[in-house]
Amino acid sequence: MNKDIVEGKWKQMRGEAKAWWGKLTDDDLDRAAGKFEVLAGLLQEKYGYSREKAAAEIDKRVTKYEDGLKNKTQPSTIK
Repeated sequence: MNKDIVEGKWKQMRGEAKAWWGKLTDDDLDRAAGKFEVLAGLLQEKYGYSREKAAAEIDKRVTKYEDGLKNKTQPSTIK
C-alpha cells in the first residue's frame, strides 16, 4: 500500500517530493513527515486538488518511485 511506502521511505523520497511538487516548501515537507493524509492536505491547499486527486497524485508518484527502485536493483541480463 502506497500510504505505508510514503511513511516508510519518506526520508529517501523527500527530495523527489520537492521536485514533484515544487510549490511545497521545506517546511511543508517537514510538516508532512511522510504522513499520507497530511501530504494530501498540503497538495489540496497548494494546488487546489480535490481529496481524490491529491490521493491519486501521491499514489501515482509513489508507484513510479517504487518501480524506479525495482528497476535499479534488478540485475540486467547480458546476452
